[in-house]
Amino acid sequence: MQKIRALAVLLALCHFSLQAALAQEADDDWGLYMVDVYSLGDQTFSINAGVIFPTVFSYRDDADRPYNHGFRQVGGAGSLAYTVFLGPNLYVGAEIGIRFIGTVAETMLIAVPIGLRAGWQFTYRRFEFPVGLVFGLAPQNHGDERHLGLFLGGGGAAFFRFSPSWSFGLNADWTWFPQRPRVDGKRLPEQDADGNFAGVTLSARYHF
Repeated sequence: MQKIRALAVLLALCHFSLQAALAQEADDDWGLYMVDVYSLGDQTFSINAGVIFPTVFSYRDDADRPYNHGFRQVGGAGSLAYTVFLGPNLYVGAEIGIRFIGTVAETMLIAVPIGLRAGWQFTYRRFEFPVGLVFGLAPQNHGDERHLGLFLGGGGAAFFRFSPSWSFGLNADWTWFPQRPRVDGKRLPEQDADGNFAGVTLSARYHF
């Protein structure tokens, strides 16, 4: 009977040791996976939502009012972005978003930036830190005025890899919207303007 009990105890110890080893191996695999998580062709799709803040503005007809932009202090922003990795760190992609902010005159500026993105991502364990630039077109609507212009932005983010399929994080960016109006194809340099917005958004990324 004692031999049977000893054998049962030995088998139980072996079982728990094996389970612990498998669990440790799974953790190690996850850690190794995170170190070199991306390879050529890996993709992400992200949903972003947050706020924007008007910053520095300049006007050709009045260079002395960089902060007298007439906007409210806070606006809203949202976007959808797709990226594909060309290696463990380098990525390219595209995005479409919306930005809106009210004015003191009770009007609303709405911009729909559509751009191409490229960047580099740093990874530490389950934390990912992408930085990048985005460039594209931004249809804008302000009251009765319509404008199609370019935009250029840059920023960075910090993500926590919750699982192999999902990560969650915070983005911070700066976007420049130059306006170079034309009427009947003719440039109107006296109406040139440059607007800059800072933005902070929460993000959820799906990895596939």
